Amino acid sequence: MALESKSNPIEEEHQDEVDDVEEEIHHDEDELARNPSAPPDYEFFEITTTVDPSYIISLIRKLIPIDSVTSRDSRGVNGSDDGGRGDTNQTAEENEDECEKMDVVNDGSRGGEDKDTCRGLTGDEVWEEHGCVLWDLAASRTHAELMVQNLVLEVLMANLMVSQSARVTEICLGIIGNLACHEAPMKHIVSANGLISTIVDQLFSDDTQCLAEACRLLTLGLQGSECCTWSEAVQSEHILCRIIWIAENTLNPQLLEKSLGLVLAILESQKEASCTFIPFLMKLGIPSLLINLLDFEMSRLTEERVPERYSVLDVILRAVEALSILDGHSQEICSSKKLLQLVCDLIKLPDKAEVASSCVTVAVLIANIMSDMPNLASEMSQDLPFLQGLLEVFPLASDDVEARCALWSIIARLLIRVKENDMSLSSLHQYVLVLARKSEIIEDDLINRQLDNSCEETKDLTGSCSKSNTRSTALKRIVSILNQWTASKDSLGGGGVAGEHSADELNVGRLLDCCRKHIDFTE
Repeated sequence: MALESKSNPIEEEHQDEVDDVEEEIHHDEDELARNPSAPPDYEFFEITTTVDPSYIISLIRKLIPIDSVTSRDSRGVNGSDDGGRGDTNQTAEENEDECEKMDVVNDGSRGGEDKDTCRGLTGDEVWEEHGCVLWDLAASRTHAELMVQNLVLEVLMANLMVSQSARVTEICLGIIGNLACHEAPMKHIVSANGLISTIVDQLFSDDTQCLAEACRLLTLGLQGSECCTWSEAVQSEHILCRIIWIAENTLNPQLLEKSLGLVLAILESQKEASCTFIPFLMKLGIPSLLINLLDFEMSRLTEERVPERYSVLDVILRAVEALSILDGHSQEICSSKKLLQLVCDLIKLPDKAEVASSCVTVAVLIANIMSDMPNLASEMSQDLPFLQGLLEVFPLASDDVEARCALWSIIARLLIRVKENDMSLSSLHQYVLVLARKSEIIEDDLINRQLDNSCEETKDLTGSCSKSNTRSTALKRIVSILNQWTASKDSLGGGGVAGEHSADELNVGRLLDCCRKHIDFTE
């Protein structure tokens, strides 16, 4: 979606037209304002769209940086540096006349009526008005396909080559970014000679918004079916250095999120593409960078809740998780004590709802770390707030089977290290309280697991067996701990510490029955 452009006073007719366009973009067909009559040659267009194709084509034409209507050279009028969109000192009458010359003759379609938008605006402002409308329209597949068929990519590339305006560059990248969300336009982008390299060049802009749009666009390219083509364009060392430099130095949350999103896309790209990147990214210190950024975001999270930074925290954790499963490179991440402390702090956070996605990601990350560093489980098994925090993540991961499997894996590793027969009654009681207070969460997840198991039967048996055994191991350990507590309490006749927290202990019997039932079910 395009950012809001500057708003200058204009005539009432122009405002009515803008409102109509907004309705056509954002409402269902039965709620659209009455469209102008289609041009006589409407059947010429192969794509059906609720917006008059001639109107879209007229907007594309108005973005052309150089045309035969004016005496512009490659730098604009009389060698100016306005990006080739005309002298910003032109009078309103001259602007209106220029727009009339560029309009498509279409018997009353929006392209013909759009000349009113030029009144009272400078050349740059008129260009931005038209560009922002196309930016919005490009979010629709049918509109996007119509645009690429009518040379919008050539027009946008021309603007990127000659523009001296950061706002124009941002809009061009934004339009291409929306086009890249659709399969057919993406193929056009990839096949356009020199366009991808021109986009990559925008990473060396000094403008925050341009950099954010460039990172977004490159991320879309690396995540799509044309991944290899895009990866070739960014695999050189100076490009990777620039991406890391942006992530390391920007203070803008949006740009930080987009640049790290690009790093994540590189890490998650197809194997044949990513294998070229990884060694150099490790050499650049990407693990240390991500851990330092996570440290900063966690300090912000504990000091004050800033919603605009939640997505930054999430993308950092996803990038760390991606590193934690890379063959030959996971050790540097998994062996970091600082990282382990940070992710454990997030799990122990009292109110997790606002950062639910990050907590789910952390569950998978911790499972990966413990797989690489199994000795950690002994020390972590003594951390009861950590165990409680893990149980609190289950509701947040209700739709994520992988994350819930990761949680059971961690819990099984922890509880295996608990020696309930050898510990003091007071220590055993603390474990029982944690399990009893979260008994409803455990029961709810086990019920959901019954539904998951029916789906897992269609997957490979090794994976399903492993998941089932991990959960079964955790449940057996819970049953053993609860049984030991019940026996110890009975031997004391309900006195001493056994008489405390009676309300919580009412859940012990129900949790025991539930766990036993699901142990049988999983086996």
